[in-house]
Amino acid sequence: MAGESDDDAGDDDRDADDDADRDAALDAVLAAYDLKDERRTGWQLRGVDDPESVAAHSWGVAYLVLALGERFREELSGVDLDRALRLAVVHDAAEAETGDVATRADSTADAVDREAKVAAEREAMADLAGPLPERVRDAWEAYEARDSPEAVLVKECDLLDTCLQAVMYERDDRYDPERGEPDAFREYDDLDEFFATTEPRLRTETGRALFAAVRGRYRAARDE
Repeated sequence: MAGESDDDAGDDDRDADDDADRDAALDAVLAAYDLKDERRTGWQLRGVDDPESVAAHSWGVAYLVLALGERFREELSGVDLDRALRLAVVHDAAEAETGDVATRADSTADAVDREAKVAAEREAMADLAGPLPERVRDAWEAYEARDSPEAVLVKECDLLDTCLQAVMYERDDRYDPERGEPDAFREYDDLDEFFATTEPRLRTETGRALFAAVRGRYRAARDE
């Protein structure tokens, strides 16, 4: 019987490489799927019943980009909503490895080392996006840079999503501070801190106007 030809051997090598690439990509996707179970820390601290996952939050951000993104065009000239959607989908992907770290306004809360947090997330994305198309890592880096209209839009929607979620939890009476960590909230009552952390970080008039409207709904629900 004739031996295996060089062409056949090359085909086998390519098949093996394809299989390895496929398996690495699937492993990376499965690792990112941890976001479906990674709960948002801020809601846990406040004792929210069955709080949303990071993946649910990311969906909310993407939906806001799609639903409200046009409202930002006057301030964010040339914004590409399709590109913004890519950024929204991956903006918190690193938290599949690092976990969610809540942003706090309470001056008694432990300060977050921002540089260490960014470094850890960048290292996590090197693992999570390494076997995947470059557009995955590029979208995450673009969001982190915040120097494009798409990144600014996604960050505005990221902040607004938290406030909208607070409205939902307040309306449904979904939280009990005593069930969370009462000592974590010393300067804010109810879900007020989530609005306190959001307001100073908004960069557009459109975002601030939407924030004011959402905060009005929250206060109405809170004060019923």
